[in-house]
Amino acid sequence: MSGGVVAGLVAGYGIAVPVGAVGTYLVGLAARTSWRVGACAALGVASADGVYALLAVGGGSALAPLIEPLARPLQALSAVVLLALAALGAVRAVTAYRRRQGPGAARGDAVRPVRAYFGLLGVTLMNPVTVLYFAALVLGGQGTTTATPWDKAGFVAAAFAASASWQLLLAAGGTLLARTLTTPTARLTTALVSSAVIAALALHLAAG
Repeated sequence: MSGGVVAGLVAGYGIAVPVGAVGTYLVGLAARTSWRVGACAALGVASADGVYALLAVGGGSALAPLIEPLARPLQALSAVVLLALAALGAVRAVTAYRRRQGPGAARGDAVRPVRAYFGLLGVTLMNPVTVLYFAALVLGGQGTTTATPWDKAGFVAAAFAASASWQLLLAAGGTLLARTLTTPTARLTTALVSSAVIAALALHLAAG
């Protein structure tokens, strides 16, 4: 296994494993919709990580100073979007509960897999910290392992694969969670807790 692949796996898991607002939303989305929707959303998150890994190995030294001034506004925008998603999730959960269907039964065609993919892709791309993270790894310690085009490609592919595997695990966890919730009240409670956690993390992101 090349050094680029190893570095990519380490970097991909390093950015993916800490579960923040996006990860929490992914679990909640999979719980109230389906595995298919959750998996597409997971791949949207991983695709964003892959794009940022590609940008980092392609020109991290040039991108870092350009992105840093935009980091704060994009971070605030990301927090606003996450707060909107949290509110939307809570409203849908309450509406479904009042109809005595439970949040899981409200899934229907409300969220399409393609929509879930591009929605999570967009939200994750709003986080410029990701590209700065990958750029710091490439420039500060992994530069020697990504010297050749093959090593660079291995780094990007491995970073994407690592992120995808973790995000898919979160989606699977959400699907399993939905199967254990057999009453409308339990599903409503879980959905509201998920929305509250997302909102809290989004506010923390905005404050940071």
